[in-house]
Amino acid sequence: MNNAPLMPKVTAVWLVENTSLTFDQIANFCKLHPLEVKGIADGEVAAGIKGHDPITSGQLTREEIAASEQRPERQLQLAIPKVQLPEVKRPRGPRYTPLSRRQDRPNAILWLVRNHPELKDAQIMRLVGTTKTTLQAIRNRTHWNSAALTPMDPVTLGLCSQMDLDFEVNRAAKERVPVEEDRSQTLVPAEVTTAAQDDENLENEEHVFGERPAPAEEQPDIDVDSVFAKLKDLKIKE
Repeated sequence: MNNAPLMPKVTAVWLVENTSLTFDQIANFCKLHPLEVKGIADGEVAAGIKGHDPITSGQLTREEIAASEQRPERQLQLAIPKVQLPEVKRPRGPRYTPLSRRQDRPNAILWLVRNHPELKDAQIMRLVGTTKTTLQAIRNRTHWNSAALTPMDPVTLGLCSQMDLDFEVNRAAKERVPVEEDRSQTLVPAEVTTAAQDDENLENEEHVFGERPAPAEEQPDIDVDSVFAKLKDLKIKE
Protein backbone atom coordinates (compact mmCIF):
# COMPACT_ATOMS: atom_id res chain seq x y z
CA MET A 1 0.00 0.00 0.00
CA ASN A 2 1.08 3.55 -0.69
CA ASN A 3 1.28 6.31 1.85
CA ALA A 4 -1.87 8.13 2.84
CA PRO A 5 -2.62 11.47 1.18
CA LEU A 6 -2.43 14.79 2.94
CA MET A 7 -5.51 15.43 5.11
CA PRO A 8 -6.97 11.93 4.56
CA LYS A 9 -10.41 12.59 6.11
CA VAL A 10 -11.23 15.72 4.10
CA THR A 11 -9.89 13.95 0.99
CA ALA A 12 -12.29 11.09 1.70
CA VAL A 13 -15.14 13.63 2.00
CA TRP A 14 -14.35 14.98 -1.49
CA LEU A 15 -14.09 11.49 -3.03
CA VAL A 16 -17.41 10.45 -1.51
CA GLU A 17 -19.13 13.56 -2.83
CA ASN A 18 -17.54 13.78 -6.28
CA THR A 19 -16.78 10.22 -7.41
CA SER A 20 -18.49 6.83 -7.67
CA LEU A 21 -15.64 4.96 -5.97
CA THR A 22 -16.55 2.22 -3.52
CA PHE A 23 -16.16 2.65 0.22
CA ASP A 24 -13.35 0.08 0.23
CA GLN A 25 -11.42 1.95 -2.49
CA ILE A 26 -11.69 5.29 -0.65
CA ALA A 27 -10.87 3.66 2.69
CA ASN A 28 -7.78 1.95 1.28
CA PHE A 29 -6.55 5.15 -0.37
CA CYS A 30 -7.16 7.41 2.66
CA LYS A 31 -6.11 4.77 5.21
CA LEU A 32 -9.48 4.85 6.93
CA HIS A 33 -11.90 2.13 8.02
CA PRO A 34 -14.69 1.35 5.50
CA LEU A 35 -17.31 1.98 8.18
CA GLU A 36 -15.86 5.45 8.72
CA VAL A 37 -16.16 6.14 4.99
CA LYS A 38 -19.76 4.86 5.12
CA GLY A 39 -20.40 7.23 8.03
CA ILE A 40 -19.09 10.12 5.89
CA ALA A 41 -21.50 9.13 3.13
CA ASP A 42 -24.40 8.94 5.61
CA GLY A 43 -23.53 12.34 7.11
CA GLU A 44 -22.72 10.86 10.54
CA VAL A 45 -18.97 11.49 10.32
CA ALA A 46 -17.20 14.71 9.31
CA ALA A 47 -20.48 16.61 9.03
CA GLY A 48 -19.98 20.20 7.90
CA ILE A 49 -16.37 19.61 6.75
CA LYS A 50 -15.48 20.86 3.28
CA GLY A 51 -13.74 18.25 1.14
CA HIS A 52 -10.24 18.65 -0.24
CA ASP A 53 -9.67 18.03 -3.95
CA PRO A 54 -6.69 15.61 -4.33
CA ILE A 55 -6.46 16.41 -8.06
CA THR A 56 -5.71 20.08 -7.39
CA SER A 57 -3.00 19.18 -4.88
CA GLY A 58 -1.43 16.72 -7.34
CA GLN A 59 -2.12 13.60 -5.27
CA LEU A 60 -4.47 12.00 -7.81
CA THR A 61 -5.16 12.30 -11.53
CA ARG A 62 -8.53 12.25 -13.29
CA GLU A 63 -7.38 9.24 -15.31
CA GLU A 64 -6.57 7.34 -12.10
CA ILE A 65 -10.01 8.06 -10.65
CA ALA A 66 -11.78 7.11 -13.90
CA ALA A 67 -9.89 3.82 -14.18
CA SER A 68 -10.77 2.88 -10.59
CA GLU A 69 -14.43 3.81 -11.06
CA GLN A 70 -14.67 1.35 -13.97
CA ARG A 71 -13.04 -1.46 -11.97
CA PRO A 72 -14.25 -1.65 -8.34
CA GLU A 73 -11.52 -4.16 -7.43
CA ARG A 74 -8.78 -1.73 -8.50
CA GLN A 75 -7.06 0.35 -5.82
CA LEU A 76 -6.20 4.01 -6.22
CA GLN A 77 -2.51 4.82 -6.59
CA LEU A 78 -1.09 7.97 -5.06
CA ALA A 79 0.54 10.17 -7.72
CA ILE A 80 4.31 10.59 -7.57
CA PRO A 81 5.14 14.18 -6.56
CA LYS A 82 6.89 16.15 -9.27
CA VAL A 83 8.97 18.18 -6.81
CA GLN A 84 11.05 16.49 -4.12
CA LEU A 85 11.22 18.67 -1.04
CA PRO A 86 14.49 18.50 0.91
CA GLU A 87 14.40 17.10 4.39
CA VAL A 88 14.15 19.83 6.97
CA LYS A 89 16.88 19.47 9.56
CA ARG A 90 16.07 20.61 13.04
CA PRO A 91 18.52 23.33 14.07
CA ARG A 92 20.68 22.55 17.06
CA GLY A 93 19.81 24.81 19.93
CA PRO A 94 18.24 24.82 23.36
CA ARG A 95 16.04 21.79 23.84
CA TYR A 96 12.35 22.59 24.18
CA THR A 97 10.87 21.24 27.38
CA PRO A 98 7.10 20.71 27.65
CA LEU A 99 5.30 22.66 30.37
CA SER A 100 4.39 19.44 32.16
CA ARG A 101 8.08 18.52 32.49
CA ARG A 102 9.53 21.87 33.46
CA GLN A 103 8.78 21.36 37.14
CA ASP A 104 11.01 18.24 37.10
CA ARG A 105 13.95 20.09 35.59
CA PRO A 106 15.60 21.06 38.96
CA ASN A 107 15.47 17.40 40.05
CA ALA A 108 17.22 16.38 36.83
CA ILE A 109 19.88 19.08 37.31
CA LEU A 110 20.57 17.84 40.84
CA TRP A 111 20.90 14.27 39.53
CA LEU A 112 23.43 15.34 36.89
CA VAL A 113 25.44 17.41 39.38
CA ARG A 114 25.70 14.50 41.82
CA ASN A 115 26.19 11.59 39.42
CA HIS A 116 28.26 13.29 36.71
CA PRO A 117 30.38 16.03 38.31
CA GLU A 118 32.64 15.97 35.26
CA LEU A 119 29.95 17.62 33.14
CA LYS A 120 30.40 21.31 32.46
CA ASP A 121 27.67 23.88 33.02
CA ALA A 122 27.16 24.30 29.28
CA GLN A 123 26.64 20.54 28.85
CA ILE A 124 24.03 20.35 31.62
CA MET A 125 22.27 23.41 30.22
CA ARG A 126 22.23 21.76 26.79
CA LEU A 127 20.87 18.46 28.12
CA VAL A 128 17.93 19.72 30.19
CA GLY A 129 17.44 23.19 28.67
CA THR A 130 18.06 25.20 31.82
CA THR A 131 19.69 28.55 32.56
CA LYS A 132 23.03 29.23 34.20
CA THR A 133 21.34 31.05 37.08
CA THR A 134 19.19 28.04 37.97
CA LEU A 135 22.13 25.67 37.62
CA GLN A 136 24.36 27.72 39.91
CA ALA A 137 21.58 28.04 42.47
CA ILE A 138 21.20 24.24 42.61
CA ARG A 139 24.98 23.74 42.81
CA ASN A 140 25.28 26.22 45.69
CA ARG A 141 22.06 24.98 47.36
CA THR A 142 20.57 28.47 47.18
CA HIS A 143 17.61 27.39 45.07
CA TRP A 144 14.27 28.41 46.56
CA ASN A 145 13.14 24.75 46.63
CA SER A 146 16.45 23.08 47.56
CA ALA A 147 15.00 21.28 50.59
CA ALA A 148 12.35 19.52 48.48
CA LEU A 149 14.52 18.58 45.48
CA THR A 150 15.01 14.89 44.72
CA PRO A 151 17.66 13.66 42.24
CA MET A 152 15.92 12.10 39.23
CA ASP A 153 17.34 10.72 35.99
CA PRO A 154 16.66 13.18 33.13
CA VAL A 155 16.29 10.27 30.70
CA THR A 156 13.49 8.79 32.82
CA LEU A 157 11.85 12.21 33.01
CA GLY A 158 11.99 12.55 29.22
CA LEU A 159 14.14 15.70 29.31
CA CYS A 160 16.88 14.13 27.16
CA SER A 161 17.69 10.85 25.46
CA GLN A 162 20.17 8.26 26.68
CA MET A 163 22.29 8.81 23.56
CA ASP A 164 22.58 12.54 24.27
CA LEU A 165 23.55 11.88 27.88
CA ASP A 166 26.18 9.29 26.94
CA PHE A 167 27.58 11.61 24.29
CA GLU A 168 28.07 14.48 26.76
CA VAL A 169 29.54 12.19 29.43
CA ASN A 170 32.05 10.69 26.99
CA ARG A 171 33.03 14.14 25.75
CA ALA A 172 33.61 15.34 29.31
CA ALA A 173 35.73 12.26 30.07
CA LYS A 174 37.94 12.89 27.01
CA GLU A 175 38.44 16.56 27.85
CA ARG A 176 39.38 15.84 31.46
CA VAL A 177 43.17 16.09 32.06
CA PRO A 178 44.60 12.79 33.36
CA VAL A 179 46.26 12.91 36.79
CA GLU A 180 49.99 12.11 36.67
CA GLU A 181 51.19 9.45 39.07
CA ASP A 182 53.87 10.37 41.61
CA ARG A 183 56.73 7.95 40.96
CA SER A 184 59.32 9.79 43.12
CA GLN A 185 58.74 7.52 46.11
CA THR A 186 60.05 3.95 45.97
CA LEU A 187 60.04 1.01 48.33
CA VAL A 188 62.72 0.92 51.04
CA PRO A 189 65.09 -2.11 50.83
CA ALA A 190 64.47 -4.97 53.25
CA GLU A 191 67.93 -4.54 54.84
CA VAL A 192 67.08 -1.03 55.93
CA THR A 193 63.65 -1.85 57.33
CA THR A 194 64.98 -4.93 59.16
CA ALA A 195 67.88 -3.01 60.69
CA ALA A 196 65.52 -0.26 61.81
CA GLN A 197 63.32 -2.83 63.58
CA ASP A 198 66.36 -4.39 65.35
CA ASP A 199 67.51 -0.98 66.62
CA GLU A 200 64.01 -0.22 67.83
CA ASN A 201 63.82 -3.51 69.74
CA LEU A 202 67.14 -2.79 71.43
CA GLU A 203 66.00 0.65 72.47
CA ASN A 204 62.81 -0.82 73.95
CA GLU A 205 64.79 -3.36 75.98
CA GLU A 206 67.10 -0.60 77.24
CA HIS A 207 64.09 1.47 78.26
CA VAL A 208 62.54 -1.45 80.23
CA PHE A 209 65.62 -2.88 81.94
CA GLY A 210 67.58 0.33 82.35
CA GLU A 211 70.55 -0.70 80.29
CA ARG A 212 71.31 -2.27 76.98
CA PRO A 213 71.70 -6.07 77.34
CA ALA A 214 75.30 -7.25 77.07
CA PRO A 215 76.19 -9.37 74.10
CA ALA A 216 76.68 -13.08 74.75
CA GLU A 217 80.30 -14.13 75.55
CA GLU A 218 82.03 -16.13 72.92
CA GLN A 219 82.68 -19.76 73.96
CA PRO A 220 86.31 -20.95 73.53
CA ASP A 221 87.00 -23.88 71.25
CA ILE A 222 87.03 -27.30 73.06
CA ASP A 223 90.26 -29.41 72.87
CA VAL A 224 89.13 -33.04 72.60
CA ASP A 225 92.60 -34.55 73.46
CA SER A 226 92.86 -32.65 76.71
CA VAL A 227 89.37 -33.78 77.74
CA PHE A 228 90.22 -37.47 77.20
CA ALA A 229 93.57 -37.03 79.04
CA LYS A 230 91.76 -35.67 82.09
CA LEU A 231 89.36 -38.62 82.06
CA LYS A 232 92.31 -41.08 81.99
CA ASP A 233 93.93 -39.37 84.98
CA LEU A 234 90.69 -39.64 86.97
CA LYS A 235 90.45 -43.39 86.27
CA ILE A 236 94.07 -44.02 87.32
CA LYS A 237 93.57 -42.19 90.61
CA GLU A 238 90.46 -44.28 91.34
